[in-house]
Amino acid sequence: QVQLVESGGGLVQAGGSLRLSCIASGRRFNSYTMGWFRQAPGKERDFVAAINLSAGVTLIGDSVEGRFTIARGNAQNTVYLQMNSLKPEDTAVYYCAADRGGTASFSRGLVEVWGQGALVTVAS
Repeated sequence: QVQLVESGGGLVQAGGSLRLSCIASGRRFNSYTMGWFRQAPGKERDFVAAINLSAGVTLIGDSVEGRFTIARGNAQNTVYLQMNSLKPEDTAVYYCAADRGGTASFSRGLVEVWGQGALVTVAS
């Protein structure tokens, strides 16, 4: 059974930092692209960041460029989203996702597997 499990969400003050983790299981993900989307209340799901696990190529969404970074873990089924300088508008449920395609198609939401989501709340 293919599964993505997110962790690391929570409540943080504006200007603070959080790190989200996503662990994939159920198949070999070493050639996949993994990353994150987010969905704020009443809004559509938006692309945040992606990384191709074999090439290491990353893509960061415009709204978080310069504040968020994405990295792969030593085990090639783990990705991390480091979120710095958080703003109240970053409050959302953050979803981990995985796909066999590249970062460009991933960013358009063409994703094979989704996690359950982790809530991030940024207080002003």
